[in-house]
Amino acid sequence: MIKITKSKAVIIIFILFCILLSGCWSKRELNELAIVVGAGIDKVDNGFEVSVQIVNPSEISSQKPSSSQATVITYHATGESIFEAIRKLTTITPRKAYFAHLQVLILGDRLAIEGINDVIDLFVRDPETRNDFVVLVSHESSAKEILNVLTPIEKIPANKMLYSLQGTEKAWGSTLSINIDELATIINSEKKSAVLPVIEIQGDKQLGPEKKNVEKIETSAILKYIGLSVFKQDKLVGFLTEEDSKSFNFLNDNIKSTVIVLTCPKAGKLTTEITDSTTKIKGTFKNNTPRIDINIHIDQNVGEVQCDIDLNDSKTTEYINKKAAQTIKSQIKKMITTIQQSYSSDIVGFGEVLYREDYKAWKNIKDDWSTIFPELEVEIEVYVNTNSVGTVNNWRS
Repeated sequence: MIKITKSKAVIIIFILFCILLSGCWSKRELNELAIVVGAGIDKVDNGFEVSVQIVNPSEISSQKPSSSQATVITYHATGESIFEAIRKLTTITPRKAYFAHLQVLILGDRLAIEGINDVIDLFVRDPETRNDFVVLVSHESSAKEILNVLTPIEKIPANKMLYSLQGTEKAWGSTLSINIDELATIINSEKKSAVLPVIEIQGDKQLGPEKKNVEKIETSAILKYIGLSVFKQDKLVGFLTEEDSKSFNFLNDNIKSTVIVLTCPKAGKLTTEITDSTTKIKGTFKNNTPRIDINIHIDQNVGEVQCDIDLNDSKTTEYINKKAAQTIKSQIKKMITTIQQSYSSDIVGFGEVLYREDYKAWKNIKDDWSTIFPELEVEIEVYVNTNSVGTVNNWRS
């Protein structure tokens, strides 16, 4: 029988650890990969067109002086399936496209109208991509055209799209960041429909891909978010205006900050900044008929005054509170009418609310929800509290 000394045991264990921890066998060097930061998918006559925005690493280095090359390069390939088109990118890209750092995925509006299930299936199934990239829908432009636009300040356009989306969501309230996992969950739900932020090119599309687009004080083509798109199942059925998109975010309890412009008692305008908004939605059934009750509590400050008004008077504060509540309530009612009558799409998730409140009652109506939803009774109450009128109490007094 062979005796193993303590020192030999330590050596054997050390060797085994070295073998088990040698994790570089599947390593990928950065200089062997094409880092994809933005991707777009369009429906074309012969299948799908996949576009990728790849970082040009030599041009984003802070150590290197600028040259005539762009900071990103876009490549495009078509295929009968999306997966085939992605693989065909290898015929034109100098390195294999690497999707692990994907920031934004843009769906062309034609593709979105026909259905996005194939796209969702591919990206949820793919182990290489992370699930934190956001999904957008293009408007009156293809995803390919959106990805081709060069942007000032942010050298990488995909980053610009991501940061603008997040900034608009926080400060204006007309967008909503949706990642691929969240989208897949909502699309597969029987009780709620999906929304996605909408991006378009404003200006000259032809000049968007040219470097002089970022060399002028005023760019010729810009990328702008214009609101939210409405889906029914996996198909795009329409768009919400910017105002309706903000109303949706009030109902979605996703307003972090925004502004409301109000008319003054006599003449002129007054603008308030909403600093906090809390929404509670309750569902009830009466004789098997569903109803939704919405309560929204809002805190705001006076941000700008363009009228002759006495801000020291308590009646003025009452007027501002009442006027803001009426304005927001009116806008929300208009949005609900739009999704009920024009799109018949429950993007707010009233079905989910009813399901949570009374599962048995919901079970009785769920098969008829598509016909019940357009006639669903929705009651809205908005309560507004003005905390501050600013350091200047009166204007033109």
